[in-house]
Amino acid sequence: MTTDSVAVDVTDDWAVASGVQARFMRSTAPETRALMYSARCRQMRDLGGDCFDFLPLPGRRIAIAIADASGKGLPAALIIANVQSSLRTAALFAPDDPAAVVTAVNRQLQASSPIERYATLFYGIFDEDARTLHYVDAGHNSPLLIKPGGSTAWLEADAPPVGFFADTVYCTRTVQLNPSDLIVAWTDGIVEAADADDEEWGVQGLLASIAACPTRQPEGIVASIFKALDEFSGEAQTDDATILAALVG
Repeated sequence: MTTDSVAVDVTDDWAVASGVQARFMRSTAPETRALMYSARCRQMRDLGGDCFDFLPLPGRRIAIAIADASGKGLPAALIIANVQSSLRTAALFAPDDPAAVVTAVNRQLQASSPIERYATLFYGIFDEDARTLHYVDAGHNSPLLIKPGGSTAWLEADAPPVGFFADTVYCTRTVQLNPSDLIVAWTDGIVEAADADDEEWGVQGLLASIAACPTRQPEGIVASIFKALDEFSGEAQTDDATILAALVG
């Protein structure tokens, strides 16, 4: 086999893997009138370590998830694929127990990955009838809950990332939601983006972009955040970047 043929094969493999990863994140789109949602993942390379998910669950419930694996490129992509596949499997067996789902993901990742590899994960189950969100935040950036009047609250983290310790005890938290409540979640690549002077956009830049957005529709929120981020950073990207927005109907 020639060197040229090896290069072509590797390029083809990366293209296929990138396509599979992209399709995996848009393979489900549960229909609901009680929750409007949108998300966008922009990887730094062909393969990346961010993911989001929306999963239909029994009993008029929807699971939402966002995760960020340590590292970049192929190693991070392998970790995040492990997280997403084990999360989907665990959700089938524990459709009403976020803590059990995250516990299963943690044990799977810890058992199958090097000790220095881990992922932050926010996983929640939205009940359409009760309009409650039961969630676990495993070391992820705390998502933001924005009320119609503009007041905000954080869905705080209370446990280490998945993959750190096999015996981590994860606990479910619950928040009551109301119509027009907006939830926004993101990965490090959003708030750690820097401008030409190496100044980070930060949470304040993110909050300002949300406040300036003329719509509360999730698709518009996601687009507005990325637009403001690119204007700040000059479209230079140094990490995978993901935004997830969900609006209660």
